[in-house]
Amino acid sequence: MTTPIRPARDDDSGPLSALIAASFAEYPGCVFVEDELPELRRPASYFAAKGGMLWIVDGPEERIAGSLGVRPVSEQNAVELAKVYVDPAFRGAGLAQTLFARALDFAEQGGFTEMTLWSDTRFTRGHRFYEKLGFARWPGERYLGDASESWEYHFRKPLRGAP
Repeated sequence: MTTPIRPARDDDSGPLSALIAASFAEYPGCVFVEDELPELRRPASYFAAKGGMLWIVDGPEERIAGSLGVRPVSEQNAVELAKVYVDPAFRGAGLAQTLFARALDFAEQGGFTEMTLWSDTRFTRGHRFYEKLGFARWPGERYLGDASESWEYHFRKPLRGAP
């Protein structure tokens, strides 16, 4: 099965917000507050301005089945993964791996030596996925001070060409 991945558009704002809100709702105490995620107002422009990219997989009825973004972290020669979400109806079919492959291509073509990401401590399903892809949890956590009282774990993955 071929998964049609496309670059995000700014008009993906509503469906992308709905995907993320539904994902947050799976975890007790995790609430979606749109004002805490201003990048969702114009998602394509946000990632482009950071030198990155956001990819989308369309679902039925104007929904988004999955998303994954990358943005460079120049002081580390790394790319940071962001907005990694898959609708529960599409999980287990390889969609997240396909999106990750796109991010890996982006990183390798850009000569980056590492991938990094931050993930809410409650997103245990995501943590297992990242570890399966070769990410290791890095020491330290960060507190976001958001409505969900979120703490995040840091994950890192060396890429080809890393010292």
